[in-house]
Amino acid sequence: MHQIALAVSEGTITRCFPVMLELRPHLVQSTFVQQVQRQQQHGYQLAYLEADGSIRAVAGFRLSECLATGKFLYVDDLVTRSGDRSHGYGEALFHWLIDYAKAHDCQQLSLDSGVQRFAAHRFYLRQRMDITSHHFALKL
Repeated sequence: MHQIALAVSEGTITRCFPVMLELRPHLVQSTFVQQVQRQQQHGYQLAYLEADGSIRAVAGFRLSECLATGKFLYVDDLVTRSGDRSHGYGEALFHWLIDYAKAHDCQQLSLDSGVQRFAAHRFYLRQRMDITSHHFALKL
């Protein structure tokens, strides 16, 4: 059995760090909690799936609205601990995000995924997501 909740306390955010580090290896543990808390002031939320006393998957997300799609839930980060992949944890967390979006009157759930993340792309396509755009970026 697993539970999914929002990480709001410093301790819970800290417990999410090792899983998030697998997706975001540039992060530094000593500043992780402060960065998450700073982003939370602007709508970022960190959800986690815990099973048998361990955090198995995490998702960073935010609610937003734009002219193109209306209200939406944007997934910044979605990762399952490498040793726990293919056990349904990522799928459970993904469906929790969908339910959260629906409960908050969102018309869409969206995310960007690095072009090299083929396994993630297969997962998203299995979840019935469509590839709807290209994301462009300019480093400043």
